[in-house]
Amino acid sequence: MKALIIINGSAYGLDSTYNAVRLAASMSKREGVEVTVFLMGDGVTVAMANQKTPDGYYKLDRMLSVVTRHGGVIACCGTCMDARGISDEMLIEGAARSTMEALTDATLASDKVLVF
Repeated sequence: MKALIIINGSAYGLDSTYNAVRLAASMSKREGVEVTVFLMGDGVTVAMANQKTPDGYYKLDRMLSVVTRHGGVIACCGTCMDARGISDEMLIEGAARSTMEALTDATLASDKVLVF
């Protein structure tokens, strides 16, 4: 089964973003499930490396890396990255700049599409 999870919300401050990343990580661990996470809008901030959070606070970049460790894909809207001054070098390992065409392809190829 192929699942596409589209995340639009900012890295911190929204429960929906936190829960979307949790779901993506959980789904990526399931046998027979291929997960693609596409980050759009403020969602591209989720894939930024080296974010500093208070002690005891969750770390979305680490949580998101579970997806790639289990063979999933993390794609970031290039237009959205540019609008926020985020370069490819600022992304976590395994996350990559992507395009609307790639999102279209992933959407059409997916069995399930979840949008947060």
